[in-house]
Amino acid sequence: MKILWLQSGGCGGCTQSMLCAEPRPLFDELRDAGIEFLWHPALSLESGEEAQQVLEDCAAGRLAFDVLCVEGAMLRGPNGSGKFHLMAGNGRPLTEWVERLAGQARWVFAIGSCTAYGGLSANTPGNPLEACGLQYDTNTLGGLLGASFQSRGGLPVVNIAGCPTHPGWIVDTLEKLALEGLSVADLDEFGRPLLYADQLVHHGCGRNEFYEFKASAEKHSDLGCLMENLGCKGTQAHADCNLRPWNGNGSCVKGGFACIACTEPGFEAPGHAFQQTPKVAGIPIGLPTDMPKAWFVALAALSKSATPKRVRDNAVVDHPVIRPAVKKAQK
Repeated sequence: MKILWLQSGGCGGCTQSMLCAEPRPLFDELRDAGIEFLWHPALSLESGEEAQQVLEDCAAGRLAFDVLCVEGAMLRGPNGSGKFHLMAGNGRPLTEWVERLAGQARWVFAIGSCTAYGGLSANTPGNPLEACGLQYDTNTLGGLLGASFQSRGGLPVVNIAGCPTHPGWIVDTLEKLALEGLSVADLDEFGRPLLYADQLVHHGCGRNEFYEFKASAEKHSDLGCLMENLGCKGTQAHADCNLRPWNGNGSCVKGGFACIACTEPGFEAPGHAFQQTPKVAGIPIGLPTDMPKAWFVALAALSKSATPKRVRDNAVVDHPVIRPAVKKAQK
């Protein structure tokens, strides 16, 4: 399975993340699954005229490839011309290249939230770049390729969203496509692969005991739940970050930073500081995705009234000060 990879309006962080794939070296893993890069701007030897010839042959249908992976937002400006991002060496808009190549690809993957939904580039004031995703403009269908786009393999754009996206999400999705196939049933409502988007970041969080008792952190070094005061959206973010650790060990929450829901459309413009929880009458606005507000309020009140002293005291310090009790054996 041959992959053609383009980079557009982004930081290149998703490629950097992919290179950290574990537990095996990335290229060994892909090769054993029958996957290879036909061309990647940062990883391939071809450059200059050689690279342009590869792209032209692919776009014209002379050189077959399977998956078009695009990283970074589509920059359509100014005035729809695409001239804010021209391909080096030929002066043609990258949006034009993407449209031509998408028509030849069997499958099209948006790598990262910028390519999926527009990301940071699309949420600068007034969006002067006219940035968008491949098939979404934030959370609205459309984007560069249009709401009705389907690749030659019969799928819409596959949105491997994240900022950056987890290396395992990229590798696992490519391997599933190569070894088993990929269908619409394998994607969620926003085109994200269910192999990671059928979970919430909240699942597997090491702070879940504090969440259950609504024992909240007050500052970033505290051990308690980050939802009530420090902006954590782990109960709303579709990803398996705490079940599939980054670099074999960590996650944002494990590192003491609130989840900012980077796999969700529009995460980059929440309307408030990332590490801050907006509230109405003391109740956080961002409640769990599938929990009615009245239930949450009732449960929170009950939980706080039953919070063990160990959990309450440990929540507002940077290391456990009270250990779990040892139950003495009954005689």
